[in-house]
Amino acid sequence: MASEEDEGESSARYQNALDALSSLITKRSLFVNKNQSHRFHLLFHYLKVLELEEAVSQLKIIHVAGTKGKGSTCTFSESILRGYGLRTGLFTSPHLIDVRERFRLNGIEISQEKFVGYFWCCFHKLKVDVVILEVGLGGRYDATNVIQKPVVCGVTSLGYDHMEILGHTLAEIAAEKAGIFKSGVPAFTVPQPDEAMCVLNEKASKLEVNLQVVKPLDSSQRLGLQGEHQYLNASLAVALCTTFLQKIGIEDKNDDTNGLPERFISGLSNAYLMGRAMIVPDSELPEEIVFYLDGAHSPESMEACATWFSQQVKERNKKRSEQILLFSCMSVRDPCLLLPRLRTKCTDQGVEFKKAVFVPNMSVYNQVGSRSKIEQRVDDSITWQFGLKRLWDNLARGEAKTKSRSDSKEEERSLVFSSLPLAVDWLRDSARRSQQVRFQVLVTGSLHLVGDLLRLIKK
Repeated sequence: MASEEDEGESSARYQNALDALSSLITKRSLFVNKNQSHRFHLLFHYLKVLELEEAVSQLKIIHVAGTKGKGSTCTFSESILRGYGLRTGLFTSPHLIDVRERFRLNGIEISQEKFVGYFWCCFHKLKVDVVILEVGLGGRYDATNVIQKPVVCGVTSLGYDHMEILGHTLAEIAAEKAGIFKSGVPAFTVPQPDEAMCVLNEKASKLEVNLQVVKPLDSSQRLGLQGEHQYLNASLAVALCTTFLQKIGIEDKNDDTNGLPERFISGLSNAYLMGRAMIVPDSELPEEIVFYLDGAHSPESMEACATWFSQQVKERNKKRSEQILLFSCMSVRDPCLLLPRLRTKCTDQGVEFKKAVFVPNMSVYNQVGSRSKIEQRVDDSITWQFGLKRLWDNLARGEAKTKSRSDSKEEERSLVFSSLPLAVDWLRDSARRSQQVRFQVLVTGSLHLVGDLLRLIKK
C-alpha cells in the first residue's frame, strides 16, 4: 500500500501537470478564421516534432462531430466495441470534475500517474484497436481533425451553438462540422434541417464521401443514457460501429428480437456518460432533494432536456413534489433562446417550476486545476445572473396574463445567489422547513454548473 507521503507526492505531481496545462489554455472566446487556420496547421508541426505522425496515422479512428449528441454517440460506440473484445480509446470533452474524464482506455479513466507521464513526455502512443474521437468545437479547425484517415465519420444533430466562432446560419455551422469528412471515408448523420443537410451533402459529394442518414432506434431498446433524443444518437453509434467492424473483418449475427447483435444491445444498455440526464440524490438530504443534471446549453438540447425532466417528474412523483430550476449559462449564450424553450416545453407537459435559482459558475473553461484553486473564481458576473432573473420573471408574467391569472399575491418567482454553495444551502434549509415536500431540482444551462454541483454535493 502506498503511504500517505507517497500519495501526497503523487497528488502534487498531478497538480503541477494540471497547472502547466492550464497555462497553455487561451482566454480568447472569439477567433477569426485566419488565426484559427494558422493554429490548426501548427498541430501537424507538433506531431512531426513529437515523432507521432506515423503512430497517429496507424490508429483506427471513428471521428464524430455535431452540435449536440457527440459525447453520447461516442460513448455508445465505445461501449459497443469494447463488448467485442477490442481495446478501446475514448476521447470526449469537456470534463466535469477531473480532466482525466476526457481519456478512457477500455472504459476506464487513465490514472494520475499515467496522465502525468504522458503529459510531460508528450508521448501518447497508446496501443488501442479503436479510437472514438469526439470533436471539441466545430470540425474543420478542431484539434482532433489532425487525423487524416479515419475509418468512419459521424455528424450528430446540428443546431445553433458557438455561433461567434462557427457562423450564424445552419449552413455555415454545417460547413464547419463537415470539415471532418475525408476523401472516400464513409460517413453517417442523423436527419437534419434542410439548410444543414444540403451543405453536408454538397461537402460529401465533393470528397466522394458516401453519406448516409440513419433513423432512430426503436424505443423498445434499453439505453444506458436517458432521454428520447438518445435513440437517435444510439442509432448513429450503431451505424458507426457496424461500419467499423465490417472494415476490420468482424461480423456478428443479429438478435432475432431486437434486430441487433447481442453485444450491440449490451453496449447500448451499459453506456454511461457524466453530466447527461443524470439523477443524483443530495448527499445530505437524499429523500428530500433530488438533482436532475443535464449540461444542455443550446436551444435544441434545452428542449430535449425539458422533455426528459418532465417525463421523470411524471414517473417519480410518489409524494408531494415541487420543481425548482437551478440555472447558469455563459455570457456567450443567448438566454432568450434557452429559457423560453425550457419553460414552454415543461409547461406544455404539465410541469411548472415553483422557483428558478440563478448562480454564477465556480469553474472556468481555461482552468483545469483542483476545485480548491477554482472555487473562488467567478465565471459570470452577478449582473448577468440578475439579467437571467429578469428574463425568467418576464416569461412568468407573460404566462400569467395569458391565463388571466393575477400574480399580485404570488411569492417571488426567482432568486439570485452569489455562489453555488449558497444556493445549495438555501435548498437544504427550505427542504428541512418543508419536510412533507420533495424538491426535484433541474440543473442545466452549463456543463460547468453540472460539474460544480457534483463536486459540491459529493465532497
